[in-house]
Amino acid sequence: MRAYKPKDNVQRKPYYTDRYWKAPQVAKFEVESDEVFATDLAAIKAKFEVSDAFIQVQQMTVWIHPSDIYAVLEFMRDELSYTQLSEMSAIDFLAQRDEFEIFYQMLSMTKRKRIRIKYSIKNGAAVDSVSKLFRCADWSEREMFDMFGIQANGHEFMKRILLPYDWQGHPLLKTYPLQGDEFAAWYEVDKIYGKEAREEIGPEIRDTSTIDRYDSERFSRLGHEVPKGTKITGDEPAHKESYQEDGGVFLITKLDRDNSKVIDDPQR
Repeated sequence: MRAYKPKDNVQRKPYYTDRYWKAPQVAKFEVESDEVFATDLAAIKAKFEVSDAFIQVQQMTVWIHPSDIYAVLEFMRDELSYTQLSEMSAIDFLAQRDEFEIFYQMLSMTKRKRIRIKYSIKNGAAVDSVSKLFRCADWSEREMFDMFGIQANGHEFMKRILLPYDWQGHPLLKTYPLQGDEFAAWYEVDKIYGKEAREEIGPEIRDTSTIDRYDSERFSRLGHEVPKGTKITGDEPAHKESYQEDGGVFLITKLDRDNSKVIDDPQR
């Protein structure tokens, strides 16, 4: 398999740019405003270094040092009753500061509280595996490696989990094109038929919004559908969209575009 050549200008293409609207951060509140969170934070601070802590959307976020993650989660599980790791992953901030944010979503069923543990690592750094504390972290850490390329030290089987083992690139990096790169376009053709079949088969179309009006199933000709396998002549009559099967549904008026009213105002 040929080596993938990185395209340094992918962020200048319309796949991902900072021109897209960014939602503002929700309001932050002092931890002291919640008695349970204040007690839990004090217990964590007594044993570990905490760089920041606040409440957002009724859950507490605590920033710690990366090397403390295993001990912090073990302490929260055994001493603070946060017995469930419901989610963990990473966020790509490479363009802004060459870092990833790693987060762990902890849940206490007895307290009915959620705490999010976070820390930052530099690009290329690894995290400590917590799969021995929470078995659910096994697949989550493999997915984080698969999608972001972040290794988990101490993991028993640090391999891709969604993509093939020989895949090149990490799709959740913001520099990864939304429609895939050259490697993705030719992967299945090269793997199944060999590179000699490229000219005959052509690259894989990975854009899920692409509609081919001459596709083999004839399903994409909206408003001009024909039975499967029918030869397209180009002069098929258009038909109106129907929102009910023939005869309608009991107690429901049969709808069609002519007697329907489209409401454009989303606030109505």
